[in-house]
This record gives sequence, structure tokens and C-alpha cells, in this order.
Amino acid sequence: MTDIGPDPVPLRTIAREWGRIGCIGFGGPPAHIVLLRTLCVQDRAWLPDHEFEDGIAATNLLPGPASTQLAIFCAWRLRGAVGAVVGGVCFILPGLVMILALSALVLAAHPPLWVAGAAAGAGSAVPAVALHAARGLIPASWKRAGDVRRARLRWSVYLAAGAVAAATIGPYLVVLLMTCGLTEVASRRWHEGEGGSSRAVRLIVPGLAPAAATGGLGALAWVAFKVGALSYGGGFVIIPLMQHDVVSTYHWMTGAQFLNAVALGQITPGPVVQTVAVVGYAVAGVGGGLLAAAIAFGPSFVFVIAGGPHFDRLRGSARIQAFLVGAGAAAIGAIAGSALPLALALSHLWQLGVLAVALVCLLVLSRGTVPVLIGAGVLGVVAALAGAPLVR
Repeated sequence: MTDIGPDPVPLRTIAREWGRIGCIGFGGPPAHIVLLRTLCVQDRAWLPDHEFEDGIAATNLLPGPASTQLAIFCAWRLRGAVGAVVGGVCFILPGLVMILALSALVLAAHPPLWVAGAAAGAGSAVPAVALHAARGLIPASWKRAGDVRRARLRWSVYLAAGAVAAATIGPYLVVLLMTCGLTEVASRRWHEGEGGSSRAVRLIVPGLAPAAATGGLGALAWVAFKVGALSYGGGFVIIPLMQHDVVSTYHWMTGAQFLNAVALGQITPGPVVQTVAVVGYAVAGVGGGLLAAAIAFGPSFVFVIAGGPHFDRLRGSARIQAFLVGAGAAAIGAIAGSALPLALALSHLWQLGVLAVALVCLLVLSRGTVPVLIGAGVLGVVAALAGAPLVR
């Protein structure tokens, strides 16, 4: 998987095409995968279809934003480490610029009434988006658990534990994810016939060091690192990881502002991890937003560039797969569980009405996330212009 080929794709082409996808990639990972497949497999035939599918599988083994890592992986396959950096940066930048511009508007001391209303309306729909995201991740994770009854029972326990942890002990969620992953590894070794491996494969768990209790850029860097390096189960798991730190521990944002940040991460192109840039902006302006984004996305580049030559071996490791079953199920539960504290951050009755509409649209009518958030923002504008109370 490391051969670049006799006719490498020019870096300017990678910059242009990955930047284009970064500009039009509304809709999250599904949209990113479709756009990358269309470009790399169908239109340009840069990668064979089976290799692209392998890239999807390999990047889903990694913590962090999988679709961003897939974009980095495709560029890495075309031009090595330099191509990975160029492609990844160009994929990330358009959404980052947009979300920082919107942050300046939404987090201003006195935003226009319609802006405050749109933010409050879109933020009201975020708990529904969390439930929708969790539901979408369940089938694949359930299938990965296998057909053995006790394995599926453990999967259910991990899911429930993640939900409870996200609703109650947000700052310690990472510890729970690691524990569930390692528990599944130990369980599969203990029970014969559930995918044990005769070869020892070590799981490298990052050492965790607490950030300065006083906050500031050191704490921001620590929060951003956790977002980028420890978010097992997809981008949305960063929400319960961040909420307690951002709102309760460091008081960088109010609960309502955090909801607005999550909404901005959903409606702008690019991965949900862009939400951390809004937090950085709240802490230290544009510089803080850029710092938070750089730290949050940094691990994705390291994982792909350093791990790319070893993806085949990682995919074949039964213990890595077992770890992802446990940690992934807990992460999905955490995403669903985060809906409770997010809903409790809503302050007004009209916002609960918007949330109810969003729940119906997403969970019953199966509408898209971006249209629902935009519609919720429109309802917020109407409510604000009608004199409904707002919380900034």
C-alpha cells in the first residue's frame, strides 16, 4: 500500500481537488466519502475501488475524524507524506475558515437579533442530532460484535455504560472508553472461539496528563488533544468529551453557546471536529481557534502517515478489532447519552418545541442533519423577531 506509482499526481492537483471537496463537503462523513470516491476511484481512477474500501476500513480503526483521515490517506497514497499534508490541510481549511467567521458573528458581544435567534434555534436541535448520529452508528457496531450471545450482551453493557457516563461523568469518559475496549480484549482472550489471537499485539494507550486547572492556552491545547486523539467511535463523540471541560470546568462558554458551537460544526463543510475551533475562538479569538484546530487534527496526520504502511496488519489483528468493539459501543452510547445534558442546556419553552420538531424530522421522517439544523435556525429567527427570549 505504500507504492506511489510511476506518474505521481501533482501536488497542485491534490491541493485543488481536496480543497474543492473541503468547500462543498456539507453533510459530514457520508458526503465526504462519496466525494472522495467519485474523485479518486470513478473520475480520475487514481485508486482501485478495493483499495479505497480498504482505506475506509483502516481509517475507521483509528480514533479521531474518520473522513478526514480518509482524505489524508487518499492523498498519502498518491504522493506520500507531502501529499498527505497538502491534501489534509486543503481539505480542512475551507470549513475552518467558515466556522471561524461564523464564530466571530455568533459569539460577538452584541450579535444582530436574527443571528442570535438563528443560533438559539439551531442549538435547540443539537440533542436530536446526537441521538440521530448514535442511531446511525449502531448497526455496523452491532454487526462487528459478532453472533455470539455473550459478546452481544457485553456490547449492550458497553453501550449502556457509555450513555450513563456521558450524562453523568463527562470528564472521565475517555477512561470508560479505554476500559470497555480493554475489557473486550480480555473477554475474547478468556472465552475460546471468539476471535482470540495467538500473537500478542500491544494496544498503545496514550498517557494522559491533566491540563492546568487555571485554564488558558495550556488547557485549551489539552482539550483539543483529547478531541483529536481519543475520540473513538466517530466525530460526534467529541461532544460529551468537550461539554464538561468547556462549560463546567473552565467556563469558556455558556451551555447555550456550546450548543451553538456544536450546531456550527454540523452546518459547515468538513468534519464535526471543527467544533473545537469555536471553543478555541471563545478562549483566545482567531489564534485560539487555529491553535485548537491544529492540535485536534494533528493526530490524524500522524496516525495516517506513520501507520499507513501497517494498516493491513492492524486490520488483521483480532485484539485491535476487539478493542474497537468495546470502545466503539461505549462511544455510541456516549453520543446518545450526551443528548441529556445538551437538552438540559436549553433555557426556554420555545426551544423545547424546536427540539421536538427536530426529533420528529430526524428520527421519524429520516431527514438530513444539515436541512434540519437550518430549519431549526429559521424557526429561531422567527421566534426572536416575535419577541421570544434568547440566551447568549
